[in-house]
Amino acid sequence: MIDLKAARAEPERFRAAVARKGAGEAFDRLLEADRRWRELVPQVDELRGRQKIQGKPTPEQVEELKQVKEDLRRLEGELEAAEAERDEVLQQVPNPPHDSVPDDEEGDSEGHVEREVGEAKTGGGPEHLELGRFDMERAAKVSGSRFGYLIGDTALLSLALYRWALDRAAAAGFKPVLPPVLVREEAMYGTGFFPADKNEYYEIGEDGLYLTGTSEVALAGLHMGEIVEAESLPLRYTAFSTNFRREAGAAGRDTRGMFRVHQFNKVELFAYTAPEESWDEFERILALEEANIQELGLPYRVVNIAATDLSSAAAKRYDIEAWFPSQERYRELTSASNTTDYQARRLGIRYRRDGSTEQVHTLNGTAVTDRWALAILENFQGEVPTALQEFGAPAKINPD
Repeated sequence: MIDLKAARAEPERFRAAVARKGAGEAFDRLLEADRRWRELVPQVDELRGRQKIQGKPTPEQVEELKQVKEDLRRLEGELEAAEAERDEVLQQVPNPPHDSVPDDEEGDSEGHVEREVGEAKTGGGPEHLELGRFDMERAAKVSGSRFGYLIGDTALLSLALYRWALDRAAAAGFKPVLPPVLVREEAMYGTGFFPADKNEYYEIGEDGLYLTGTSEVALAGLHMGEIVEAESLPLRYTAFSTNFRREAGAAGRDTRGMFRVHQFNKVELFAYTAPEESWDEFERILALEEANIQELGLPYRVVNIAATDLSSAAAKRYDIEAWFPSQERYRELTSASNTTDYQARRLGIRYRRDGSTEQVHTLNGTAVTDRWALAILENFQGEVPTALQEFGAPAKINPD
């Protein structure tokens, strides 16, 4: 959540910033709810003070105390309601975007292309279904639409990608983790995925748990409610997990193949930093993602995502999009986000320095997903980069 104290001090600046994400009205409601709450607090305190009388009360004081008690009961109810309304609206106000985040002025662009690297071959070509072995039909019988089997060399390619990505992340100082994929509701709220995107996630209602769509949730929750020492920062983690998304908002999009499915694997990058170090860490995560894609030789571009397309938690996000010859377009392979102190406030994660505490900053990025295997198949026509062969992938993919 946002820093409410800072928002009170600079309401115009905060409103202008969150309005870029379409949340100007929510911010106005927040300030009004907060004003009402702050108006009631001294009234309640004053009535509570009037209940304290030295010695035995006189008959007049007894009557006055009765009225004070009645007024206090009423105002405490109003205060409780005002606090609940303020906290509810506070959950709806997103993290303000960084000044360097572009606006989508034309309404048809997701952001600003920072750079393009490599040769994007035009003229089309076979899609991944023809180059690897993916069985969507049998998966549909077992699990329904938007599921698939990866079989044979295709499975080995994907497994090599995960292990290769973990190796590169560990070499860059990220500690490997195998996290839980079922989490409680507070972890989903804490990371900002709830309430805005709640319909995208599978719920295990009997147990009060949710299947995560990214191990960002588990990694952010790793230090939930904790105070870490400043000397321990930055804390860097990398996690492999299977992820689940309902793709409820993607009806009719990418219906062929394995491009947009309900279950996929991913290696995530996550960091906790001191506030003054988070933007350097953000660029460091992006540089690691680019180094990975460059090592495999995929043509790609880096996009600075527009404010209206940012998540509620992200202050800034870079996407790296690889070229897909069959679609003759760039598609997302990785993202890197700086959520500043937004998640840390919701999750109660602070650090101690010089005797005082404040919120850490949290950042996340993608090391690899299943989609990388699709990009490799389409760009190299079944040939496999040498780096992945060292981790068990075949030199050439047999689609049978």
